[in-house]
Amino acid sequence: MARSRQARGWVLDWPARIALAVVVVVANVIGAVVVFALSAWVLPEGPLADPAMVRRFNVILFGAYVLLAVPIGLLWGGRRFRLRRPRAADADAAARREQRMVLYGPLRLVVVQAVLWIAAAALFAAVNARFSPRLAISVAETIVLGGITTCALSYLLSERILRRTAGRVLGAHPPRRRVLPGVTVRSLLFWALGTAVPVVGLMLTAVSALIYGDVPADRLAVIVLAIGSVALVIGLLVTVGSARAVADPVNAVRRAMRRVEGGELDASVTVYDGTELGQLQAGLNTMVEGLRERERIHDLFGRHVGRDVARAAAAAGEVRLGGEVRRIAVLFVDLVGSTGLAAERPPEEIVGLLNRFFRVVVEVVEEHGGWINKFEGDAALAVFGAPVADDDPAGCALAAGRTLAERLAVELPELTAGIGISAGDAVAGNVGDVRRYEYTVIGDPVNEAARLTELAKAEPGRVLAAGAAVALASGGEARRWELGDATVLRGRSAPTRLATPVPERAPVGDAAEVAGSQP
Repeated sequence: MARSRQARGWVLDWPARIALAVVVVVANVIGAVVVFALSAWVLPEGPLADPAMVRRFNVILFGAYVLLAVPIGLLWGGRRFRLRRPRAADADAAARREQRMVLYGPLRLVVVQAVLWIAAAALFAAVNARFSPRLAISVAETIVLGGITTCALSYLLSERILRRTAGRVLGAHPPRRRVLPGVTVRSLLFWALGTAVPVVGLMLTAVSALIYGDVPADRLAVIVLAIGSVALVIGLLVTVGSARAVADPVNAVRRAMRRVEGGELDASVTVYDGTELGQLQAGLNTMVEGLRERERIHDLFGRHVGRDVARAAAAAGEVRLGGEVRRIAVLFVDLVGSTGLAAERPPEEIVGLLNRFFRVVVEVVEEHGGWINKFEGDAALAVFGAPVADDDPAGCALAAGRTLAERLAVELPELTAGIGISAGDAVAGNVGDVRRYEYTVIGDPVNEAARLTELAKAEPGRVLAAGAAVALASGGEARRWELGDATVLRGRSAPTRLATPVPERAPVGDAAEVAGSQP
């Protein structure tokens, strides 16, 4: 016979089902045994013609009821966790039903148990009424009070067992609002079940002793000690369980926040609670996800405009166009013969070659405290001293130029690049419109570096610096450069004193002469 499309399926796996069945059955059997022992041997039962026969009858009835109620409870409780298999179009609605079924699972089990406990109270009250009305009332009260406490304890244990399943069903749809009664209501409820109910039992016993006046002092003391001991144990278990139900999610969030503070943006917590605590768990995950997205955007922004510029833009908050005059240094590098390369080689090879070239340029510039302001085809403009101020931007740019020339000669011998370096005052700031702008530097050093790059392509060392940059550099770096002739660069009216790196084995000139030279 073909299976029906309406066949039902479990929302719990086997380990959860077994653990849930064992915990609920054991808790209720222990509770029933304690209640029966109190009713039969501790609480006053009033005058009976044959107390021994009454106890034997109740023992037999108790055993029979437990043997009948346990399988009924297991079958009925199991059906509360079986979901009708949906069609493909109803998958999302079925997921929502599964979520509600798991979140309300402890309450569903409590309803099953409450019905069985109420049925037991009615049965034992009816049976014992023919022996003694007082015994019937005492037994019924004890069963009701014991059932309430046992159901509360079962709720806490089943909620803990269902956390893994709740985390699974809430993973796709975290709670946006409170699903179950809030933390305050739940705490008050468990206080009432774990503390108030046993105290009510003691009060009812005292009322019965006062009304009938046939309870000796020693018997009353035994009753108080017995019920008080049970109340202490059950109250402690319910209180600890309730406290853990609140503390566990909070501690998980606290540990995750500590990881986030340490820079671990992959931290997250499992959402398994349907109260405000579940919203707290989901809120943390949403916050961390936002932080990851923000970090990703910040990283991409930094890759596009430079990390220093990205940090400065984030710190500024409000976008302001314009800039300020800063003492900066500029390094311009441009490939020689890139047009010929593009004509001789396929585009994929050209792109790979340019990426290798720019990788070396970026590494060298960043190692010396600069950043790439822009890529222009097969050229790059690096800036030192803005937006983050530097004590020696000229020295850093000159050192970067020497190192870059050496590395390109060794790592990319098939390429030739001219490198020009200049330094001086320029305007650094945001240029464009508030809807689309970029951080850049504008001024004579930028133009001078670009013109020096054109001349450097014909120099043996492929590196030329302006004399002004050497004069502004620290003495250590300035001594690594020697001044040459002055020339008027294209598009400029004032002559520029040229400087080239001192060969490694050549004698270094007079530092004072170099540092004091002006273009």
